[in-house]
Amino acid sequence: MQLTTWLRLVPGPPFRRAGHRTALVAAGLPLHLAVVPLWLWLLGTMAALVRAPGAVAVTPLPVLLTLMVTPLLTAGQRRRYRALVGKDLPRPAVPGPGRNGRSAVRLLAGRALWRQVCYHAVAGPLLAVLDLAVLALWAAALVAASIYVWIWALPLQWRVTDLGYSTQAAYITAGGLALLFLGPRVTGALVRLETRAAEVLLGPSRTEKLARRVADLAESRAGVLDAADAERRRIERDLHDGVQQRLVSLAVNLGLARATLGDLPAEVRKVIDEAHREAKEAIAELNSLVRGLHPAVLEDRGLDAALSGVAARLPIPVRVAVDLPRRPSPTVEAVAYFVVSEALTNVVKHAQATRADVTVERIGETLLVVVADDGAGGADLAAAGGTGLAGLAKRVASVDGTFSCHSPAGGPTLITVELPCAP
Repeated sequence: MQLTTWLRLVPGPPFRRAGHRTALVAAGLPLHLAVVPLWLWLLGTMAALVRAPGAVAVTPLPVLLTLMVTPLLTAGQRRRYRALVGKDLPRPAVPGPGRNGRSAVRLLAGRALWRQVCYHAVAGPLLAVLDLAVLALWAAALVAASIYVWIWALPLQWRVTDLGYSTQAAYITAGGLALLFLGPRVTGALVRLETRAAEVLLGPSRTEKLARRVADLAESRAGVLDAADAERRRIERDLHDGVQQRLVSLAVNLGLARATLGDLPAEVRKVIDEAHREAKEAIAELNSLVRGLHPAVLEDRGLDAALSGVAARLPIPVRVAVDLPRRPSPTVEAVAYFVVSEALTNVVKHAQATRADVTVERIGETLLVVVADDGAGGADLAAAGGTGLAGLAKRVASVDGTFSCHSPAGGPTLITVELPCAP
């Protein structure tokens, strides 16, 4: 029967927990003492080196053997914690494969390996002493608490001739029960100490944990952005295929009614004309809203066609130059589109410009977007108050991009955006 199966038979959660912790301490003792012979060998070879310089050839062997057995001992420690207390120790970052021994050099130069060596070679023997003390405490507690059982195993003649043993046995039993009460607490403290040492020396460093946390947050944020973009596309499809088609049908029916029903009173015809005009205005506003959510041309034909359509609707000439050997991700593409669209809208509303230029190109893994105009300038990102340029900066920052605006008084204004593209 396996040790973990036997521990499940221990009655009561407190006793079962103490049994698991004691088993963890007992299983860790041989692992903690595994490197001690190698260090004793190293000390012996160093002492021999003092007496005989020729021993220098064998001096590095204990160190090399320690480095070789360190990954095995670390795997054993991880399995010990996982099997006995159900805890998975986080793994440190491991160097990737390399050529000509580069991966081995990176491994030896990394801190993770030497933290593990420190655990097995320095902390391990110290923890082994504490393990022996705790196991001795449990052994003494069990023997003392069951002293009457051991006494009854003695010959009857001894028990009859030496009746003073009962008083001494009572004290010993009381001491054993006290040790049994103290044992789980001491064992728990030792297990917490060992777990903390294992997490610090066998797991990732604080820098690695922060790097992993940043990577997880970046990944989760990217998922949120993708979900938001997908939701915008769904809303755009629903508006385009549902509400917009109903409004178009309503406008058509009102137009037919106005054209075919010629004998209507003037008041009724006025109401129909008003309803027809309102329907057409609602369609125009809905078209603008749909384009603002996620234009279909952006998804179907990419940035070049979508930005050309934006430029064609503006009252000033806009030169659009898009050079993309391959399309970026949909999220980055949407950010670039909305940045250019909002920037051009601001040019028309506030810049008093006569022309504008839009340049979009991919340089390496960066999408560079530049919007320039010959207007009056004076655009201030800090004074945007959370709207306009500040909103564009926040949208760019949502994908880890950079946003800059150079707009001196008198112009011109130059907006530069750099968006990272996945390889």
